Amino acid sequence: MLPLIDQILKDSGCADLPAVRQAVEDACFNQTSFVDAVLDCEGVRERDFLAALAKTLSLPWWEPKDEDQPTEQGMRRMLPAEIALRHRLLPVFTEETKNDDGSETERTLHIATFDPLSLVAHQRVAASLSMPVVWHVGQRTRIVEGLQKLYGLGADTFEKILRGRADWGAEDLKDEVTVLDEPEDEEASVVRFVNQIIRRGLEQRATDIHVEPQQDRLRIRYRIDGRLEELPVPENIKSLQASVIARLKIMARLDIAEKRLPQDGRINLELDGLAIDVRVATIPSVEGESISLRLLAQQQVTVNRLGLTDNIRPVVDELLKLPNGIILITGPTGSGKSTTLYAFLTDLNQTHRRIVTIEDPVEYKMPGIVQIAVKPEIGLTFGAGLRSILRGDPNVVMIGEMRDLETTEIAVRAALTGHLVFSTLHTNDAIGGITRLIDMGVEPFLVSSAVRAFFAQRLVRKLCPVCKTPTQVEESYLKSIGFPSHLSGNIMRAVGCEACRGSGFQGRLSIYEVCLVTHALQHLINSRAHPAEFHKQALKDGYIPMRGYGFQKVLCGETTIEEVLSVTAASDRNHAPQTTTIPSTRLAA
Repeated sequence: MLPLIDQILKDSGCADLPAVRQAVEDACFNQTSFVDAVLDCEGVRERDFLAALAKTLSLPWWEPKDEDQPTEQGMRRMLPAEIALRHRLLPVFTEETKNDDGSETERTLHIATFDPLSLVAHQRVAASLSMPVVWHVGQRTRIVEGLQKLYGLGADTFEKILRGRADWGAEDLKDEVTVLDEPEDEEASVVRFVNQIIRRGLEQRATDIHVEPQQDRLRIRYRIDGRLEELPVPENIKSLQASVIARLKIMARLDIAEKRLPQDGRINLELDGLAIDVRVATIPSVEGESISLRLLAQQQVTVNRLGLTDNIRPVVDELLKLPNGIILITGPTGSGKSTTLYAFLTDLNQTHRRIVTIEDPVEYKMPGIVQIAVKPEIGLTFGAGLRSILRGDPNVVMIGEMRDLETTEIAVRAALTGHLVFSTLHTNDAIGGITRLIDMGVEPFLVSSAVRAFFAQRLVRKLCPVCKTPTQVEESYLKSIGFPSHLSGNIMRAVGCEACRGSGFQGRLSIYEVCLVTHALQHLINSRAHPAEFHKQALKDGYIPMRGYGFQKVLCGETTIEEVLSVTAASDRNHAPQTTTIPSTRLAA
């Protein structure tokens, strides 16, 4: 081993790691970067190793700051994207210096790298630039992030496409993701660029990817933790708009010639062993076709993973033991209703039960369950499908949505004849499900007899476990929003760190409210009482409004007050629960 490398390893404290020694020897033998080899070894602290490298080589250390983030177009032109991205060199700033006689100024480019020993990188920079360069050493993760912000995703791919250099290969997600109908030759680089978009979305936990043509650019946005974030892409990506959209349509098996009508399709992917189902929808717009991709991880969701609080979990367990009745989950689109339904079905999915679902579309494929996708164009509607299901001896039936009176009436009859039925409704709260069913035309006595419980839920962002910190909130403010004073816990706030990409949040969690149809509530429904009476009785029965449930999650340090307030009704503060435990024993038979 070279003395220089040996000294760097000793200074960084990783010389005693056997894996590091072997990695360095392999890199030297194969004439590859020993820096990459060391950084990829388990147990190596990236910052310590690179700081020792910078000290040994007497190079300045670079730390990203808001004021010197390379964002202007001129900086992008300083160093071609192909060189910068291939060798991971980040131009960070330029410096004007005067000559000794003060007559002229000389411009110097400062470049950050994590591998300053790469001779090829130095040679390519020297050949492409006509100005002096000052080299800095920085963390690999920071440099990769900076390159993403400066050049945009897939900038090297984009440049090669424009130059017509398709011979570099159609490198794609083949090892991690299985895609359909890979184009060859000149379109191979477009394949890579599209795969980079999808893979980056999966890595950042995006639930949706939107490819949106604009007048002068192609905008790509990810929905992460419920918020849309724009993906930096090369400036001139608009010229590849047609190819990118065509590639996505080919993957989804859509008609690439049809650009005037909306289309729907699916893509089956695999990333690191995890199956991903992608629902694709195209919308014709005045600037071209807009494409939305909904990313659905095909992982098993159970009730244990829903994060139910101690006062609701026993109620759910008791409801899932019922032999018949209807259990409805309410909430707007994107509130997690389907995930909760599938969690219930997963727990019920046992050999002695026959479970059949009818959905539009089938979002998660579940082994051991018969799943039907509605096809209205051939007459397979929710109503028609449900009639056939009930002739097939099911124990449990799941209906994707109760959209009309026909479907609802069949579901009610199924519940009254010994079937356990799950479905969803679009209402603002759990108790609103009662009036919604009656407004649809279902007789009140049928509602009270068939329905066992109404759930309502919303999704809120979950605090980052790495950077969240305790905070103090004024008592007057807590009182004004109905925050429970009798409960104890720590209120946390979002800070932002590298783990959560500065947002302070990482992932989402559900907050619920459950309204059980008790004997007292049955009586009110049958007598066609005012909805306000339903609410009063539910509170007496132990009903906890969603805001109260959310505040319990706040005190557990899982989310913030602001997140809960953003998705719950202001009226919830006027209905403080009389108890913190739902008495499930009052469930009507």
